[in-house]
Amino acid sequence: MNRIVIVGAGAMGCLFAARLAEGGADVTLVDVDADRLALLARDGIELDDDAGARRVPVKAALADALHGPVDLVMLFTKSMHSGSAAASVAHLASDDTLALTLQNGLGNAEALAEVFTPARVAMGVTDFPADLRGPARVASHGAGHVWLGAYTPGESAAIARLTALFNRCGLATQSLIDVRPAIWEKVAFNAALNSVATVTGLTVGGMDVPAGHQVIHAIADEVIATAQALNIAVDRAAVHAKIAFALANHRNHKASMLQDRLAGRSTEIDAINGAVVAHARALGLAVPVTETLASLVRLCCERGSDPA
Repeated sequence: MNRIVIVGAGAMGCLFAARLAEGGADVTLVDVDADRLALLARDGIELDDDAGARRVPVKAALADALHGPVDLVMLFTKSMHSGSAAASVAHLASDDTLALTLQNGLGNAEALAEVFTPARVAMGVTDFPADLRGPARVASHGAGHVWLGAYTPGESAAIARLTALFNRCGLATQSLIDVRPAIWEKVAFNAALNSVATVTGLTVGGMDVPAGHQVIHAIADEVIATAQALNIAVDRAAVHAKIAFALANHRNHKASMLQDRLAGRSTEIDAINGAVVAHARALGLAVPVTETLASLVRLCCERGSDPA
């Protein structure tokens, strides 16, 4: 598993591209910004992590300039672009190509399975920190992990090879027979903190007040109840502990969805809170707080208002 295409040259895409390239993989970044791709192809990625700062050469190109087959396609676009991103690299696939999503939200693996063979789709989550500090510089300080699993039931040999590759490249990775609980636990965390931050304009620390706790933990519980109704064994205590840790330790952080609002970008609300609401409705469950925050985020962002 050596020839890798990563679609989405944001912070996470650049971090994984740099780490995998340093590990000896043949990595190409794909994006829709031709000027930025030219910069990345010329200068590589400046990776600043706990090992220091260095420049890592990578390839970068528009999707239609590439030829397949490749061994691995990874999606790191925003969730609303997953379908078009997957379609843009469909011509790179063979019967052996593995397609992986580590994106936020729900529905990304399904978008890949519309384009790639479902048995060759992998999904998971990561908590690696990554921040773009310029068009070709990514910073990542502190520990992170990846949890992987197959889209179809069971753990395949391809997942084991992918796990081994990531671990060799310094991306601490664990494969799981059922990765859905890990995905839904991150959805619960993001649905709670991101939506409240986006509506209020508050940093994580600014939400660490009784009113914030009430809304945040109510959303998390609604997401957990929805997952459990789907027979997905989410760890409720782990979700609430992660939220408490973030409120106490990431106080100056602006949630990614709030950053999108402030920059005038579309948010991933439909793949996070909105997707939970859709699942809950299908199950006949009420998730009033999650649904209300989804509507408020859409209202805020459609109006383009400034929370400041």
